[in-house]
Amino acid sequence: MVDDLNVLVVDDESGLADLYAVWLGDDHEVETAYSGQEALEEVTADTDIVFLDRRMPQMSGDEVLTTIRSRDVDCQVVMATGAPPDFDILDLPFDAYLSKPVTEDDLTAVIERLHRRSTYDEVLQDYFSLVSRRATLQAEKQPENLEGDDEYAALLDQIETRQKELESLTDQLDEEDFDVFFTEL
Repeated sequence: MVDDLNVLVVDDESGLADLYAVWLGDDHEVETAYSGQEALEEVTADTDIVFLDRRMPQMSGDEVLTTIRSRDVDCQVVMATGAPPDFDILDLPFDAYLSKPVTEDDLTAVIERLHRRSTYDEVLQDYFSLVSRRATLQAEKQPENLEGDDEYAALLDQIETRQKELESLTDQLDEEDFDVFFTEL
């Protein structure tokens, strides 16, 4: 288990954000924010992982994510949301996507996976982000809707390019991510 990460939980439903904080608080330093603006005030260079709701009043999670990335804050972002994923996620630079309802085990598993991935080369991290977007769309869309979409085709091309770049990096992978990587090849 990974301990002592700085985690920010952002959700306009304060009870839910507080629940996530309780679940994670024994093992990590957890801050909560109940709005997009508050989240941007709380994100610092010390933030390791942000759990971010997409649907919030005034400032959406998508806007918060875009602003975090434009600030070059070196943190990983998990979209933990009830918003159904659509093709719009292709333009969002998140690291993982959790659909609500989210359990304590879901939060713990994604933290462990992202922490492990953070030790990998940047190219590999980008690959996992792209594959996560593809998997999210494949879980929500019919294959015939994906086949004709130019943006989805571009995503598949990006994944193929990253796969080729990663052939020399396989010795950095742990067993679980090694299996995921080679299943995709």
